[in-house]
Amino acid sequence: MSRNILLHPTLPSSIQLVLRRAGYETLDDLSSTSAEGLSKELGIDISDAQSIITASQRPPGPPLSQSLASLISRSQIFACSYAAVNTALGGGLPRGRILEISGPPGSFKETLALDYTRIFVEANEEVIFVDTQNMTSLATIKKTFYNSSAAADYQDLIRYTHLHTLPDLMIFIHNLLSEIHAKTGLLVLNSISFPFLSHPDVQSSKRTALLEKIHQVFLQASALNNLTIITTSQMSTKLLNADGSPGNFETGAKAVMVPQLGSTYLPNGRSYRLVIVPESRTTGQDTFA
Repeated sequence: MSRNILLHPTLPSSIQLVLRRAGYETLDDLSSTSAEGLSKELGIDISDAQSIITASQRPPGPPLSQSLASLISRSQIFACSYAAVNTALGGGLPRGRILEISGPPGSFKETLALDYTRIFVEANEEVIFVDTQNMTSLATIKKTFYNSSAAADYQDLIRYTHLHTLPDLMIFIHNLLSEIHAKTGLLVLNSISFPFLSHPDVQSSKRTALLEKIHQVFLQASALNNLTIITTSQMSTKLLNADGSPGNFETGAKAVMVPQLGSTYLPNGRSYRLVIVPESRTTGQDTFA
């Protein structure tokens, strides 16, 4: 089993996050650290520090009751219906990772999110589907399953909800970990950027704190619960000076389109940022931001 700190089954999530913030990625990074030194460095009780050191010296193994199918599923990769997307992702979307799909209005980001929804449901896994901008209705989801092997009972595996305000979104994020069941495989947050746009009065520091909260929950949900997460986002215009530095309307030499929320909310090492670039109604490119 992985020695990744965030995949360890006995370390509390609060301790895991403290370790990550201090720069520790794996249990092996603790091999030359004493309990006393770790207690002082992290500001935690000596007993907690000793538990961490003990865990680093005894690599965890999978529970004896864990089935072979369960172990295999944790390394599963999901290939969608679009070859270019699978190629960009190195073969497909790995379980327990986060995929942000960005693009201008009219791009197929919602269609791609629905394709992954279908794939997970056909694998008999539950999907939590959250729409924040009325971009994907229940009728649209129904059309996705017209020719699916799960057409008869897909509704049993999809938990669909609307969230339109930033407070609603943050309440959902706060409660997310308690909503993940054993059968829950995928979370889709459609138009995650919209609630932030609907509250332009939010101060920059508050916005950063909210995005950091989403980051923390996404990290725990993906690493500890093996939840795959897909978000879709609109694009925003960023002005650049001639030398590539950030510009404004007076100094900017060119404008580029970038994902609206930035990367603060996406955990490093677990996230993909896919940008859809349409060239015509039927052609385009996908690239990583």
